[in-house]
This record gives sequence, structure tokens and C-alpha cells, in this order.
Amino acid sequence: MRIILCCNAGLSTTMLMDSMKKTVENSQKLNSADFTFKAIPADALDSEIDNCDAIVIGPQVAHKVDQIKDLAEPRHIPYVVVDKETYGAMDGATVIKSVLIAQRKIELQK
Repeated sequence: MRIILCCNAGLSTTMLMDSMKKTVENSQKLNSADFTFKAIPADALDSEIDNCDAIVIGPQVAHKVDQIKDLAEPRHIPYVVVDKETYGAMDGATVIKSVLIAQRKIELQK
């Protein structure tokens, strides 16, 4: 699963990405070889979206969710907006769980 994290371009999103990677690496059920992560500015998503399976939207760019939705939904790519509390705690486990749930919902809609 190729996951793109959308942000303004800040360091904190890379920290969340690292937490997500550690969650996958430490998981008994997930295989780290099945996951890749990339943090990009939200404005660059249109050039990267065809190379991803899921999108994570940081709270600092949540105001762009409609723009991201317009790119993601026609391609059946799940997206999740990380709330400020989860982001502030750098809770990669919660974000991974949200991504997997969103992906499953998309699969069930097909």
C-alpha cells in the first residue's frame, strides 16, 4: 500500500510518517514490505495521486479536503483527515487503522 501524507511541507508530517512506519514494522498482522510512505505538500498531490493507494491529510491542510476529494474519489482512492489530537500525539497506529478502514470501505463499494 502506497500512502501519501499531505501537508504544508513541514517536519511534523515526517514525524507522523515515521510513527506510521514503526506501527507497521511492529505489527504482527501487517507486513512492512507491503507499505511505502511519502510526505508531500498538498498542492503537489495532483502530480502524485496516480502513484498512491491512500491519502492522509494533515490537520494543517484539512481546509483543502474538497480539492483532495475531487482528485481521490474518481480514482477510488481512500483519504482520511487526521484530527488535531491524533496528529499532536503523533499516533501513527490510529492513522494506519483509519487508512485501512477507509480502504476497506472503498473496496466494499466497488
